[in-house]
Amino acid sequence: MVLGLGCGLRQGEVFGLGPADIDDERGVLHVRRQVRTVGGKQYAALAKGAGARGVDLPDSVARELKRHLAAFPPREVELPWGRPEAGAPRRWFALRLTTRFGNAVAVNTWNTHTWKPALAKAGIISPRAKGAKPWQWQAAPRDGFHVLRHTYASVMLEAGESVVTVARWLGHSSPAVTLGYCAHVMPEAGTKGRAVLDGLLDSRRPGGDSPDSPRG
Repeated sequence: MVLGLGCGLRQGEVFGLGPADIDDERGVLHVRRQVRTVGGKQYAALAKGAGARGVDLPDSVARELKRHLAAFPPREVELPWGRPEAGAPRRWFALRLTTRFGNAVAVNTWNTHTWKPALAKAGIISPRAKGAKPWQWQAAPRDGFHVLRHTYASVMLEAGESVVTVARWLGHSSPAVTLGYCAHVMPEAGTKGRAVLDGLLDSRRPGGDSPDSPRG
């Protein structure tokens, strides 16, 4: 969750992260692969969209990664590089996040047994109905892991980061995709620009009148 909110990674990119993908010295996280599941079979592939990319690594995320690494060392996992049905060759990957059995994390399993129970415990979604199957949660699409990525993008843009830079960090094909992707979750959009313009115009008033001074 920290990587989704703190670096804007997609879920599969989080599960595909390796120890060599973190450059602490430069403060960069490299997104080089994702772990996907199709038809119940897992495989590794290039990251979606723009492929490999670098993402700014906040100190808070770097510290959390170090704490996790100390408690849970990376493990080597064998996966096909590409869709299994296409006869993709199998390769070994050192992954930072694995299951207790040493396997790559399956997105659907993690959503069912970790993410949604956590949302229910926090009161964001309703608890699973009595007698329901493990995967039968009453959760809306907006409650998915992807909301962390939306939040990351919105926070970065509200903080004044260039939309071009944010688009590159997210792996979007163009800044237009980024703006369409998160504009609806930017409730304070426009307030910073308004404040700057007010300050500029107020400073040009003769005598330094305040905006509330009467005008004759």
